[in-house]
Amino acid sequence: MKKILFGMLTITLAACSGVPSNINDDKVFFAFDSAVISDASHENLSEQALYMKKHPDINVIMEGHCDERGSTEYNLALGALRAGNAAHVLIKEGIEPERIKTISYGKERPQYPGTGEEVWAKNRNVTTKVVED
Repeated sequence: MKKILFGMLTITLAACSGVPSNINDDKVFFAFDSAVISDASHENLSEQALYMKKHPDINVIMEGHCDERGSTEYNLALGALRAGNAAHVLIKEGIEPERIKTISYGKERPQYPGTGEEVWAKNRNVTTKVVED
């Protein structure tokens, strides 16, 4: 933990990175019509890789999701690209490719009901699902 002193006020900050206690259902989010891994998503995936290194008995499925806009075919392809890009980060971080599977649900399995930008932003994600051997 890091302590920061602001005048008479001391604030304690927890470390921003490290090994998470669990990565099941972790999500990384994407901009509209994009499969680009943001800096925040890259950091999250790097932490997931640390967890996987610490737990060699687990494998993951990277589920690609999209919002409700666009065709079914387009969103299945975009979800696959998002899941593949997220998996690629884990592989670059040293996780064996055979421990990672990808699947795209496109817009067919929205995780958050409703419509509008707030809901759409939540549904544009890759969700990590842990599979134990």
